[in-house]
Amino acid sequence: MNPVEIKDLPGLVGQEVGVSDWVEISQERVNQFAEATGDHQWIHVDVERATREMGGPIAHGYLTLSLIPFLGAGMLPVKGVSRGINYGSDKVRFINMVRVGKRVRMRQKLIGVEAKAGGVQIRNECTIEIEGESKPACVAETMSILYAG
Repeated sequence: MNPVEIKDLPGLVGQEVGVSDWVEISQERVNQFAEATGDHQWIHVDVERATREMGGPIAHGYLTLSLIPFLGAGMLPVKGVSRGINYGSDKVRFINMVRVGKRVRMRQKLIGVEAKAGGVQIRNECTIEIEGESKPACVAETMSILYAG
């Protein structure tokens, strides 16, 4: 998408603003996330047991959620922004497991724009899809505040 002006954001509400490239969820990424968060549950990091008991290890739901900034980078470039901050998330749902070795991508839809805290709050619906599967891994509504500068 081409860069837009802040004043033009309301006209994009309801539109898909981008689709990311596919990203593979490797066991290394899962293990690094486990180290960073302290979540070493066997379904994520014990490859032998997970393979034996459930067909293979799965990514943490919060790992999938944490990919939103990376997958959304550059999807909705806005001119004249001095900084943007993460304001939070609503309605986060983990709908489907992401098995290690699968690839995911994100579709982002702008669902709201309003003045907030000296900037503009934007709300996006972020759907993280799993390659070859009909149900997405995660659907989350995220909020950011953009400041002109």
